Amino acid sequence: MRYLPKSPAEREQMLAEIGAAAIDDLFSVIPAEYRLTRDLNVPRHHGESEIIDYFKAAAEKNATGYASFLGAGAYRHYRPVIIDTLVQRGEFLTSYTPYQAEITQGTLQAIFEFQTMIAELTGMDVANASMYDGSTGAAEAILMAMRVTGRQKAVVARTVHPEYREVIDTYLRHRELPTSAVGYDPKSGRIDLAALEAQVSDEIAAVLVQSPNFFGVIEDIPAIAEIAHKKGALLIVSIAEAVSLGVVRPPVEADIVSMEAQSFGVALSYGGPFCGVIAAKEQFLRQMPGRLVGQTVDSEGNRGFVLTLSTREQHIRREKATSNICTNQALVALMATIFLTVYGKEGIRELAEHNLAKAAYAAQELSAQPGTKLLFTGAPRFHEFVLETKESPALWSQRLLENKIVGGVELGRWYPELGNATLWCATEMIAKEQIDRAAAVMAAGLVEA
Repeated sequence: MRYLPKSPAEREQMLAEIGAAAIDDLFSVIPAEYRLTRDLNVPRHHGESEIIDYFKAAAEKNATGYASFLGAGAYRHYRPVIIDTLVQRGEFLTSYTPYQAEITQGTLQAIFEFQTMIAELTGMDVANASMYDGSTGAAEAILMAMRVTGRQKAVVARTVHPEYREVIDTYLRHRELPTSAVGYDPKSGRIDLAALEAQVSDEIAAVLVQSPNFFGVIEDIPAIAEIAHKKGALLIVSIAEAVSLGVVRPPVEADIVSMEAQSFGVALSYGGPFCGVIAAKEQFLRQMPGRLVGQTVDSEGNRGFVLTLSTREQHIRREKATSNICTNQALVALMATIFLTVYGKEGIRELAEHNLAKAAYAAQELSAQPGTKLLFTGAPRFHEFVLETKESPALWSQRLLENKIVGGVELGRWYPELGNATLWCATEMIAKEQIDRAAAVMAAGLVEA
C-alpha cells in the first residue's frame, strides 16, 4: 500500500465508472499475441533491510583503489566534505526555483555569490546562474552572439571538446545556422591563426575556441581576439577546466566566456549533473540566456536579493526568450560556490599550481619511456598532455588496468590523424607513486614489444 495506494474496492469503482469489467479490458486493443499473460520474471520482493544488504554486496564488486589519468572535460578533484553537508540542508535541497524572493533569500544569495566569483575568475562583467553544462553553454553562447551581431554563421576550433562540438551541431543543424571548423597547428596544438584569419569574414557572428583546449594547450587569446574583432565577430572562449583559472590569465579579450564549473566541487557522478555558466561583457547582458540574481534593499534599507533578469521561457513570452533552458542548476552552482569559498583566492591558485606540477612530472616520466613521445610541446599547457606511443593504446591500456591504473583517452576516434595518441590528465588526486608505477608498467611493456 506504500506505493500502490488504491485499494481493490477503489479499483473496482474506477473500472465501473469507465464501463470496464476488469483491468484486462483496458488492454483489449493490443493483439493477444503481444500481451504478457504471465507474471514478470523478477526476484521476489524484499524487505528494506534485505535491500540494503543487497546493495552493500553489490557495492563491494566496484573497482576501488585505481589510479585514473582520465580527464577530457570531466575532472577528478578533491571535494571538501562541507559541500555535501551544506547542500543537503532542506532549504537548499528541496527548493526548486526562487520565484518568491521573500522566502528564498538563501538560495538567491548563493546564486549572487556564485555569479560574483565567476565574473571575477573569468574577467567578465556579469555571469549567469546557470546552464546545464559546458557543452550547452557553448552552444547557447553561439546563439547569443548571433542575436547580438545579427549574423548567422560561426567558426568553431577543432581544438574545442569534440562532444561540445557535437552538441553545438545538434543545436544549430535544424535551424540552418552554419558553422565551419578551423584546424590546429601540428607542432603547438594551438588553433591555426592563418587558417582562422582566412575563414573569418563579415558574415561571421562568433569565433569559438577553448582554452585550455582539448589537448590541454593554452590558446593565444589576444591574437585570436584581434582576428575576430577585426571583422566584427564576437570571441567566445570555452573553458572546460575551471581550476585552470587559478594560474591561467583570464580571457579578458573575449566577449563571452562559456565555462564548465564541474571542477569546483561537483562530483563526477558518471557524467552529471554538471554546472555550466555563461559570463559576458555588460553590454551583452540582455542577450544572455538563463537568469541573473541582483542585490537590492528592502523598504527598511536591509540588503536583499531578487531575480533581476530572467529571459527564459518560464518568465517571458516565447518569442522574446533567449533560451528554453529552464531547469534549476542552483544546487550544483551552490556546490561550486561553497568550493570557491572554502579554497579562497590563494587556495585556488595553490590548487592550480599543484595540478600544473603533477601534470608536468607525469608528462616528463611517461614520455621518457621507450616508444613514447610528447606531442604539442610548442605551447604552454595546464594539467593535460598528449602522448603518442608506437604500440596501440589498446595493448598498453590492458597492462595498466591489470596494475589498477586507468590510462589516457584515445584521441583517434575524434582525430584520426593523431594515430596512437592519447590524452592524459594528472590532478592533485594522483600521487607521485602512481605516476611512477604507470611509467614503469609502460616501460616494461614497451621494452618487451
